[in-house]
Amino acid sequence: RFTGWVDVDLTDKGRSEAKKAGTLIKNKGISIDLYYSSLQLRANNTLEIIQNVLNDEKDYFKFWQINERHYGALTGLNKIETAKKLGEKKVHEFRRSWNIKPEPLSKKSPYHPINIETYNNVPKEKIPDCESLEDTYERVIQFYNKEVKNKIKDKNILISAHGNSIRSLCKYLFNIDKEKISELEIPTGNPLILNFENSKLQSAKYLDKNRAKNLIKF
Repeated sequence: RFTGWVDVDLTDKGRSEAKKAGTLIKNKGISIDLYYSSLQLRANNTLEIIQNVLNDEKDYFKFWQINERHYGALTGLNKIETAKKLGEKKVHEFRRSWNIKPEPLSKKSPYHPINIETYNNVPKEKIPDCESLEDTYERVIQFYNKEVKNKIKDKNILISAHGNSIRSLCKYLFNIDKEKISELEIPTGNPLILNFENSKLQSAKYLDKNRAKNLIKF
């Protein structure tokens, strides 16, 4: 289903993937200095499972700016049924296009973030009714530039977020053209290791090679 900002928990598969992610990081001997997550339960629990595997009890920082993209009126709908109703091409356009938004979600809907307790402390004027990938990108990059960019010079940072917020960050870091970003697939629960030098990205690779997706060259 299109979940977006709806605060659902991990599935059993998600918990298993998070545990494996932690094991992959541990086996590489990577020590994490700072942890970040969105406000959403599935990202928080992914991070906490990883920390448990790493035996690391550091506090982590939550930011709504790295929440999943808000899917507007598509929120809660079954993706397969929606594709049958609207057509595969239209649904792909909604999911992967750069600046096309679905219809806004009614503020009366129980799925609207203003009606979800998780977002009580997010300023009302910042809460969207729907978003394009471009909208998601804008808030993710604001977070990155303010909170992360200057810290990656001498710290290992782990970000637990979502498909579209991570795609947005990759677009920025890999300098991916907005026409090409639709080609970037983000696998769930597979740590993507990014190496920087003087805040510039030098290399990127997935730790689980069997579940890796092709990265657009940067």
